Amino acid sequence: MLFIFVPILAGVLLILNFFLAPHRPDEAKVSAYECGFSPVYGQTRSTFQIHFYIVAMLFLVFDLEILLLFPICLTLYNVSIFGFSIAIIFFIVLTIGFVLEIGSGAISLTDPALPINNK
Repeated sequence: MLFIFVPILAGVLLILNFFLAPHRPDEAKVSAYECGFSPVYGQTRSTFQIHFYIVAMLFLVFDLEILLLFPICLTLYNVSIFGFSIAIIFFIVLTIGFVLEIGSGAISLTDPALPINNK
């Protein structure tokens, strides 16, 4: 039912918006910068360090894996020794992954492209 109803409703709402919404384009609306500020020429692109993206992705992966341990914590008395051993194995695999992540330098906070001055 939802696979039929939701696309039809979305299509009807889009068509209503197309026909009923006011359409008054002016020079500011059709320009590249719609926020009201003039573009600063020469500064439209800045360098982005991919390191922050990698740290964020690794944080999400390990955060979700820790979240999977939460139900075990709540039902620790009910899962018996088998459930506890599965949770310990999961935690060991998680720890090994974290150690490998640190060993590969994926979460080091220094820029590997910059030389290190040892004085």
